[in-house]
Amino acid sequence: MSFEIVPPGTRIDFIGKRRVAAALSLGLILASLIAIPIRGVRLGIDFAGGNEVQVRFAEGVAVDEGQIREVLSSTEVVSDPTVMRFGTGETQEYLIKFLSDEGSAAGLSGEEVVMAEGAGNPVMPGKADQAQQLESALREGIGPLEVQRVEFVGPRVGAELQSDGLLSLFWASLAILAYVAFRFSSRFAPGAVVAVIHDLLVTAGIFIMLGLEFDLRILAAMLAILGYSLNDTIIIYDRIRENLETHTKAKLPEVLNLSVNQTLSRTVLTSGTTLLALLSLFFLGGDVIRPFAFAMLIGVLVGTYSSIYIASPLLLLLEARAEAKS
Repeated sequence: MSFEIVPPGTRIDFIGKRRVAAALSLGLILASLIAIPIRGVRLGIDFAGGNEVQVRFAEGVAVDEGQIREVLSSTEVVSDPTVMRFGTGETQEYLIKFLSDEGSAAGLSGEEVVMAEGAGNPVMPGKADQAQQLESALREGIGPLEVQRVEFVGPRVGAELQSDGLLSLFWASLAILAYVAFRFSSRFAPGAVVAVIHDLLVTAGIFIMLGLEFDLRILAAMLAILGYSLNDTIIIYDRIRENLETHTKAKLPEVLNLSVNQTLSRTVLTSGTTLLALLSLFFLGGDVIRPFAFAMLIGVLVGTYSSIYIASPLLLLLEARAEAKS
């Protein structure tokens, strides 16, 4: 006996709300575009170039993220550092991230490296001294520590990561278009692609409006959102195709509503359990995984919404235009 959280026979008029949903989506995307010149797009060191220093404090040293930020902010070594803690309990290991000073890496490819003294890791020329100054400031302001890792991402490497990330999203969308066209029909494909692009735009827009940082973790979340949204859309599309074959005399809006309602229980259960896992990661996973979990939380919610209110109504629009031309 299958478990259904939505009672069988539910008849919610999703398609009837398509214009309201379209206005909401356009409003969110427009707000995101307006926020770009106002808030700016915050790029992490993976894309903009910068430094990562991983340190481990000695046992018994009382320290937290706020104290590290306060000590570093009071010096002229770094500006606006991001501090994240590794592990839980007695772990005294922290990752300190900060952007490069303007011009400090000008003309450098990100491939010219030297070994940071005491860290045994490659860094850009001139960055070993900055890591040593940071270590000295923390040692004097907080207590004994050991530098575990020092890394630098050059601006050219960051630009390459940006272009590679955008290309990965483009090729993934193109593959989705081809798969859905082959699996269903060419009229189904645009709805699936528009739905996933909508999800990525809204998720990125919320990050921009909140002033959050984009890095490789967010890129990974975007790709995961793309796959999750597509999976939900494919389930609904498959039911639409089945109902089109069995309800030949029904109008298309009725078939779309019927299909969405029939898959609603599965959608709610799948999204609900996924959200529970993501909430656990967000609240319990620590600072390192939290940005990824937050992006996924937004993406799952928006992806569930777009599968119902974007992909299906767009199929109705394309079918209506095809009938008008015939």
